Amino acid sequence: MGARGCQCGFMIHGLAATGRKAGKCDTMADKSTELMHEGLVIKDPTKLRLKPNLQNFEQLRQSFEWSDADKDVEWFPGGKINAAHNAIDRHAKGARKDKVALVYDDGEGRVQKFTFQQLYEETNRFANVLKKLGIMRQDRVFVFLQRSPEAYVAFLGTIKYGAIASPMFPAFGPDAIRDRLGDSEAVALVTDKELKKRFYEVKSQLPALKHLIVVDEEDPPAGEISWKKEMAEASASFETVPMDPEEFQFMLYTSGTTGKPKGVVHAHKGIVQQHLTTKWVLDVHEEDVYWCTADLGWVTGVVYGVLGPWSNGATQVGLSGRFDPERWYRTVQNHKVSVWYTAPTAVRTLMAKGDDMPKKYDLSSLRALYSVGEPLNPEGVKWALDVFDSKPFHDTWWQTETGSILITNFPEMPIKPGSMGKPMPGIEAVIVDETGKVLPQGEEGNLAIRPGWPSMMRQIWKNPAKYNEYFRHGWYYTGDTAQIDKDGYFWYVGRADDVIKTAGERVGPFEVESALIEHPAVAEAGVIGKPDELRGNIIKAFIVLTPGYTESDQLKTDIQKFVKSKLAGHAYPREIDVVKTLPKTRSGKIMRRLLRARELGLPIGDTSTLED
Repeated sequence: MGARGCQCGFMIHGLAATGRKAGKCDTMADKSTELMHEGLVIKDPTKLRLKPNLQNFEQLRQSFEWSDADKDVEWFPGGKINAAHNAIDRHAKGARKDKVALVYDDGEGRVQKFTFQQLYEETNRFANVLKKLGIMRQDRVFVFLQRSPEAYVAFLGTIKYGAIASPMFPAFGPDAIRDRLGDSEAVALVTDKELKKRFYEVKSQLPALKHLIVVDEEDPPAGEISWKKEMAEASASFETVPMDPEEFQFMLYTSGTTGKPKGVVHAHKGIVQQHLTTKWVLDVHEEDVYWCTADLGWVTGVVYGVLGPWSNGATQVGLSGRFDPERWYRTVQNHKVSVWYTAPTAVRTLMAKGDDMPKKYDLSSLRALYSVGEPLNPEGVKWALDVFDSKPFHDTWWQTETGSILITNFPEMPIKPGSMGKPMPGIEAVIVDETGKVLPQGEEGNLAIRPGWPSMMRQIWKNPAKYNEYFRHGWYYTGDTAQIDKDGYFWYVGRADDVIKTAGERVGPFEVESALIEHPAVAEAGVIGKPDELRGNIIKAFIVLTPGYTESDQLKTDIQKFVKSKLAGHAYPREIDVVKTLPKTRSGKIMRRLLRARELGLPIGDTSTLED
């Protein structure tokens, strides 16, 4: 098949020129999730708007040492460091003092801009508030707010003070609040007059919590602290605390299939890798306007919505309110966003709204698109090429536990739609079996990483046994299954406990979901294995229909035939349920375990990170 070029520097080989719903590629190899993917997105470096920060990837893979990255961040005497100093202070004391750091859009037409100097002074004030309250070094301070300037200030002010910051989803209910504040023995909570009502439902069960700081009440009731009053009285001068690189910076709670959420703790040393990955992977340049759509309550919002971009001195957009396609497109247009980091669930929702909506807006400022969360289906990559002037989404892989991007599609390299990409320089990633044996190219197994990267989690709070479960045979077991192809690209198969064994064959749910959403009637899809006496398991799909399509037996049969033609005779859904929505975390991950639990009548486990 021929190639088509574009002025933005991409050549798309092997993709159908007549639409996104391309047919199967003829060059297929057995035992590879590449079976389902068509084409290769090749970039012409002479036509890219900016030269990528990362050059000579393959050479760097051979020569890079993490000590090289230490030079990109600022250290205190004696080998001390502070992540907030790197994100804010060093710019406020240098040439970026008056550069706009934050463009805060409340989503209703009101926009505030903050320079690095202003954020420096505001975070200093909050650090002084913590000092006045008698907060101790490494105490836990939680931030329970909608996205707002106060959320950024409280988070970074806590870190520069030397306490441990922990943001929470504003959608959390009383039980989720109790679990997190109780387990961490948090001493302070920053919230607002609406969200504090949920806290009061469980306050009696949180004896360690001493201070409730409310951002939007000047004269709060007794027992509460007024943010406005204390910030107005606090000094704008504060000496950021030099921290040991291994001292704790922030913690986030992640949900599991069973049991309570677990507190994943990260150290100040992580800023080294958070800075570098923003520079090399997200390719943020001095002139960029950067927008990460993630909430501060999950790890992408912390690492790539606060720490990494500001450590690189970027101007970034913060948008409040819930997801709305038109508002998102308007945000790109109005603030001239050039680098955009979002989630596959948002991409799929934008796709479902059609190709005409983005044509109503001037999106010409965009130069680089990135995705994180649930793996990005190839259809999303190809859709972006069509509607964003031939700019593809670059998928990135990492976890709350890894602290920053480990495997990714780099700006410099070709994209294989649907692939996770290749490991960062300094990261050793392999596929292993349960004994730690490294498996050959093409074999499916456990995705594992050699421990020791700077942003790796340092602890599961008060649960060393759980922490140790991640590390076996000299590897960090990610809990994901994957494969490596002949070119060194990694391909996600599924969570280790999600892989479906049907009629003796292993099928990754992501593979089936990707094939499903290539059908024009399917906007979103979630796939599980359902026990079956004959086959062990059958594949069952839950789908959200594209607007304009109506559920019918004929449509389901057509979808089944389509998937069978894309994959294989065994790898198609024998049952399809049409649903209005899929259960997703606010990071965009489809909660297949919840689909499975509902279908089979099993306990649903922790649901505190659900989108709604």
